[in-house]
Amino acid sequence: MAKLSNRVARMGLPMTIEMAKKSRALAAQGNHVVNLSLGEPDFDTPNWVKEAAIEAIQNNHSHYTPVPGIPELRAAIAAKLHDENELDYSPSQIIVSTGAKQSIANAILALVNPGDEVIVPAPYWVSYVDLVEFADGIVVSPVSDLSTGFKMTPDQLRAACTEKTRLLIFSSPNNPSGAVYSPEELEGLATVLRDFPHVFVLADEIYEYIRYQEPYVSLASLPGMKDRVGTVNGLSKGFAMTGWRLGYLAAPQDVADACEKIQSQFTSATSSITQHAAVAALRTRRADVSYMTDAFTARRALFFSALSRIPGLKMGLPEGAFYLFADVSAYLEPNGFPSATELCLHLLETAYVSSVPGDAFGLPGYIRWSFAASSDDLEEAGKRLTLAFATLRHA
Repeated sequence: MAKLSNRVARMGLPMTIEMAKKSRALAAQGNHVVNLSLGEPDFDTPNWVKEAAIEAIQNNHSHYTPVPGIPELRAAIAAKLHDENELDYSPSQIIVSTGAKQSIANAILALVNPGDEVIVPAPYWVSYVDLVEFADGIVVSPVSDLSTGFKMTPDQLRAACTEKTRLLIFSSPNNPSGAVYSPEELEGLATVLRDFPHVFVLADEIYEYIRYQEPYVSLASLPGMKDRVGTVNGLSKGFAMTGWRLGYLAAPQDVADACEKIQSQFTSATSSITQHAAVAALRTRRADVSYMTDAFTARRALFFSALSRIPGLKMGLPEGAFYLFADVSAYLEPNGFPSATELCLHLLETAYVSSVPGDAFGLPGYIRWSFAASSDDLEEAGKRLTLAFATLRHA
């Protein structure tokens, strides 16, 4: 048996993938499992995007492309950032990757040296911490919960910054909580960051199009921030293109060049067909895919209403993304559950509804359910969860 490296031995599988695997195993046994663990739109990719991909195949766009992406795609991304986010980037400052996850990994590997501190506010997306630790960085994680809207405060950020801090990673809208930083809240963070010019910021905006409030502001657009922020986005969530695997990073030229160098050794460019499809997607913009957000708005109301009837369950109405993130701590100790992980497994095995424990997102005592599912599935899940929680004691 091969001896594996220490870095891979330290790394675990994302809990979202683990729970999805368990759900599939139960479903394979003939059980009707309502899978609310994965963060994936249940819509099909828009027809005009698929048609662009077919046309690219017919036109033989099937060869290697430049590592950072085809020129017309990088130009389309630059136009999107200018028109929608008030950000001016040249195409050379944009690196297209095989999903936003690779964009994040590229940036972390480009910026973090062993022993550098990286601020990752909790709750956080499951892969941030593992990627930082893979780069031998040290994670510093200020915690926010339901009582503070799951948002890091300027005071928390200031307390976390030291001379060893190299990077801040945060998402808005947030996965798992759905929190969206207002323009005033972002300016509060920027005010602190201006006192720590050695700290770079990685702003994950992958859920930008799935939000239920206006306006939306990119951190990089605030005064003095563009030269020290890398903005990550992609097409998976907003355009229902998860399987197409395309994300991008817009960043200062030196960071973009470093990410291109790393990507050239790991994967080179992403799929040529996907890139041509992405051009068509970005030329349509948010209004053309607003039907998805409209549907998520209705599903959010439906599922929130169903779970709100469960006594002892605490949650807020998310401002973005498509998750409900609930405080289930009242159900843990009275039922002998050491953590929310055991409660998630109990709900999966008894109610056949999958979810993800808050432990995976740095916030024990919480559970995340995705409402990126059909209304029928959400209604069924609401009924099953109500019955399952009714058999449990709560504090």
